[in-house]
Order: sequence, then C-alpha cells, then structure tokens
Amino acid sequence: MKNQAIKIFSLGCRLNALESEKIRAMLAAADAGPAVIINTCAVTHEAMRQSRQQFRKIARENPGVPIFITGCGATLRPDDFIGATVIPNRDKFNPNAYGISQAAGREPIIAAYEKMQKKGFVQIGDGCDRHCTYCITRILRGPAISFAYDRIAADARALIDNGYEEIILTGVNIADYAGGLAALCRQLLADLPDMRHLTLSSLDPAADIKAIVDLIRVESRMTRHLHLSVQSGCDEILGRMARRHNSARVREITRMGSAVGATFSWDIICGFPGETEKMFAETIALARELKPTSIHAFPFSARPGTPAADMPDQIPRSESKRRVKILQQTA
Repeated sequence: MKNQAIKIFSLGCRLNALESEKIRAMLAAADAGPAVIINTCAVTHEAMRQSRQQFRKIARENPGVPIFITGCGATLRPDDFIGATVIPNRDKFNPNAYGISQAAGREPIIAAYEKMQKKGFVQIGDGCDRHCTYCITRILRGPAISFAYDRIAADARALIDNGYEEIILTGVNIADYAGGLAALCRQLLADLPDMRHLTLSSLDPAADIKAIVDLIRVESRMTRHLHLSVQSGCDEILGRMARRHNSARVREITRMGSAVGATFSWDIICGFPGETEKMFAETIALARELKPTSIHAFPFSARPGTPAADMPDQIPRSESKRRVKILQQTA
C-alpha cells in the first residue's frame, strides 16, 4: 500500500488513534493496492453504533475498495461488518491479516493528529488484568502486557526529535506497568533531558499514586495534573463495580497531590445498575468537596459479556443521561 492509498478511520479513545497510526506506519512501505482501514470502538453501545455507521458510510463512498475492520468493535461483533475483512485485536498488527506478506521494520510512530498541539502519545502497554464488572475493554484486548523500555524510549525520542514538546504515556491501564509507572517516568526523564513535559493519561486511583506525586514534587517536567478513573463517589457502587478504591482513597490522593500543587480531573459513570438517587448524591457531594478541575461524565452502557450487563435494577438510559448533565454542571 502506498501512503496515498491508505485511508484510516479511527473511533474511540486516544489509544485507538495511536494504534491507527501504528497500522498506517506498518503498511505505508508495502506495495499493494488502495484500501480503507477502520479501527472501531466497543466501549459503549453508542461507540458500536458509530462504528457500524462509519463502516456503512465508507463502504458507500469507496465501492470496490477493500475495507479492513479492526479494533474492539470488530472483535466484539464481527458479523456487524459483512462485506469487509474483519481483523480482531490480536491480529491488528499482523501484516498478513491485511494481505501483505512482508512489512517494513518497526519504526517509532510520529502521530500527526496531535502535531498542532505539540502533544505526542506513546503507548506503554496493552490489555488489563483487572476485573471491573462494567468493562468490555479488558475482555477484548486481553491480559496486561507492558512494552519494553527501549521501545517506549525510542517512540518518545522520535516524537521529541520531530518537535513534540509534551509526551503523554497511554495504554489500557498504565498504572499496572511492570516495574512501576513512576520508575518508568523517572528513567525517561533521565534519558531524555530535552523532553519538556511528561504527562500521564488516565490513572486507577488504587495505583501507587504516592510514587507519582513524589516524582512531581522533585521533577518540574512532570505535568502537575492527573486524570483519575474515579467512576463513582459512592462506596457501595464502587464495590459493585469491583473497583479497588473507595471515596476515602480519592480524598487521600487529592490531599497528597494538592500538597505539591497537582490538580485532578475525573471519569465518572452515571446510572450504574442499582445506583439510587441517594448514591448518586454521594458522587455529587464528593465532587463538591474535592473540586476536580473537570469531570468526564458518561451514562452507563451495558456491554454484553460483562457482569454489570446482567445485574438487577438497571437504570433507564434517559435517567443516566439526566445525571450526567447534573454532574457536568457540578464540576
């Protein structure tokens, strides 16, 4: 595939966008005909709907052009993409899956989609070993894998050499990086003295946040902002989610971070099964108490194959959306 023959469309998270760039880089040097690749998302019902919609639109606009569907949506519901070549997550970086016998050697990814902001994303791992009851991503991406340090450093170096001022470490669950996330950051900062800023993507509050805060305290290039996957301010709901933290832990992290000038933003799921108005009020109260800089609130979406999808007391989606609006007005 020549560069101009490759069209890649990415849905969902930043990790998906980064992996789309990896696929583009893998295929760019190969000599084959034109093709379209769609990297799908399945984290919510809406994400799946958008993935199917994108496929239908592209199929109409590109008659006769081979279409490859990969990502979590393709892995979860391959039959939704009849007429395309469906490539599950486990094969998305296998050139043979795209009909190519050989591909160029791996090169660090220079992701143009963030060039204007001078922010470059570096993937440090994939998959997850946790068992949150609502999460389909763990099922679709498999167990946790931590990438080798040399690979991570090479990607970061390539981005810096191409003018990126901020490196953002990303993955499904970066907090579980083998050897410790803080140790990885410390080594990158030491080996890349011309890196201006090092930022972390979403963090599990149950992780060793103290080690990250200690690094922020002594290293000015660490971004003084952390995004936490809080998910709820109600301990009972957190238990049903099988999360490993509670509201007291979120308070503790906020206290530790505030002491070194760090700020926080949150992810929150509204309308988890069994969430009463009183339970939701606990999330509102925690947000008002700790004052995160922003809250990414989204309605619970039951994903097939997850325990939460079969829990009793499912909340109507209209009510979940109402709670999202309330929470967004709180932040």
